[in-house]
Amino acid sequence: MDTIKKALYLHEKYRYSYYDSLILASALENGCKMIFTEDLQNGQVIEKTLKVVNIFI
Repeated sequence: MDTIKKALYLHEKYRYSYYDSLILASALENGCKMIFTEDLQNGQVIEKTLKVVNIFI
């Protein structure tokens, strides 16, 4: 339930889709420092912790 609440918060704050926000919430809860993706904004830092890296740039 905490992950879903966090995902909804991230969805509202960063305007990503719910499912992308759910991935971000899970990564944050598990202490990840980076997430590799092609769908999110390269270089963005989520909640001062999680850095988004586009592997195709």
